Amino acid sequence: MACNPARAICSTTLIISNPLDKAAQYQRDVLNGNIKVGKLVRLAVERQDRDLKTAASRGFFFDEEQAARALNFFGYLKHSKGEWAGKPIELEPWQAWIISVVFGWVYEDTGLRRFRTVYEEIARKNGKTTKLAGIGLKGLTKDDEGGPEIYAAATKRDQAAILFEEAKRMVKQSRPLRSRLDAQQHQIVFPTNFGNFKPLSSDANTMDGLNPHMALVDELHAHKTPEMWDVLKSAFGARSQPLMWGITTAGFNKNGVCYEIRGYAIQVLQGLVDDDSFFSIIYTIDDGDDWQDETNWIKANPNLGISVSLDYLREQARQAAVMPSALVNFLTKHLNVWVTGESKWCNIERWIKCGADYLPADLGDVVEVYIGLDLAQVSDITSATGVAILSDGTWRVFGKHYLPEDAIEAKYRKTTVPFRQWHEQGWLTLTPGNVVDYNWIKADLDHWMQTLPVKEIVFDRYNSSQLVNDMLEQGAPMVSFGQGYLSMSPAMKEFERRYLANLIEHPNDPVLNWAMSNVVADQDHAGNIKPAKNKSSEKIDPAVALIMAVGRAMVLGEQLPDFDYFLSNPIRI
Repeated sequence: MACNPARAICSTTLIISNPLDKAAQYQRDVLNGNIKVGKLVRLAVERQDRDLKTAASRGFFFDEEQAARALNFFGYLKHSKGEWAGKPIELEPWQAWIISVVFGWVYEDTGLRRFRTVYEEIARKNGKTTKLAGIGLKGLTKDDEGGPEIYAAATKRDQAAILFEEAKRMVKQSRPLRSRLDAQQHQIVFPTNFGNFKPLSSDANTMDGLNPHMALVDELHAHKTPEMWDVLKSAFGARSQPLMWGITTAGFNKNGVCYEIRGYAIQVLQGLVDDDSFFSIIYTIDDGDDWQDETNWIKANPNLGISVSLDYLREQARQAAVMPSALVNFLTKHLNVWVTGESKWCNIERWIKCGADYLPADLGDVVEVYIGLDLAQVSDITSATGVAILSDGTWRVFGKHYLPEDAIEAKYRKTTVPFRQWHEQGWLTLTPGNVVDYNWIKADLDHWMQTLPVKEIVFDRYNSSQLVNDMLEQGAPMVSFGQGYLSMSPAMKEFERRYLANLIEHPNDPVLNWAMSNVVADQDHAGNIKPAKNKSSEKIDPAVALIMAVGRAMVLGEQLPDFDYFLSNPIRI
């Protein structure tokens, strides 16, 4: 038995040269506990083990010859960068296992490939691009497909080019491939079968006329809408065994297409959804794992000690222990944990714990009310979110949010955010037309002023509107509020202290919770902060409205816990 403590691996075989044997050994090592993996990887391996025993009854056959053919193709390829540049690619056991499973399963009656969609999630520096480039070249040359179109797809042209250029370098370094393929500037052509391999980005002028045999979608988490994924999937109709392979590192946008597909992938792994055409594997640490425990890192980094340096991860972990922004980066990029917000401001778990059982229309014995008004753009989300201070000192959140009806059918239809569902549940008001009808907001403000002791209605002085003028004319207590560090920093820090100390309650308004999870904070050299709308993955207007309300309500100066409270109640991410 060979053991590598740095990688937390103990293999029952010293050296395995046959890649198909490597794949089989990896499966045995996972099942026997000789390799430390996360729960989701184990589910994937258990699924394969189960399929080998039962999938024949569903019409599938594991063709070892097809699996070996795919694995052996990598023997033609060489690395192009770093310390291994120019050296032959030797698949690691986990890589060989994935490739063998995807390409080994076929329909028994037709011999066509079983898996049509692959979702693979793994931390950075684990050879994603190298492996995917090799898979694309295999699809171009060894898939017995006439005129195969292979696409390296990404959100931006530069990102799509990374995978494509890696494939070109592989062709140029391989004598067998170089003699058969024509690696041009923007495509790789295989004259024998009239196939081509091209980069494709969602910012291209058009994606019409595609007939893909294989689509390799790199860094799926960066896709804000499902447009490219849907276009490629819908174009597969003319192919007998198409393959969509999405590969990604964890991201920040839990309302995007990647997280949606991830959720489906997990359901397949858990057996909640039966989908024999969908393969998924997710390398990540498990819930409850200590991120500072080095023995857990291999769960997200199966190439630890090979392409992923243990010393490098240690250095990043040391920075993450003292720098919040570095912690976010370490969790997402190196441990493959989805964290909301590029520089997460709100500890969403602690915020959710402040949820209370009350209705916004029944706040209790209210003494004073402060309402924040974020009018945003006329075709976007607008919010009026307030803080009600009760006679016992409790702070309770309430509010209304507005969106034009036509926006659901136009720009917002491409997102997976459940705006329509929120409207049906009563949390979001859809106003007729393509712009927010401010009369609806004015009516709600009027109602609150008649039924609640509204002390102030706070608005952005640089984004006011006729609504503000109308409210001023009728004597409403309108107060302007700056959006810079001077005004926002004290309000955000007060708000943060309150929800961390459970000194504010909210009714679990899903629109507000969503906005809170999206907030990213800009910070200046003095440590002052303000919301960064241009850096947030999604809309934050309801949260900004609440921050402004808190900023005005804080003049009451209620005593907050001292620093010792936070030492005994540390923030958990």
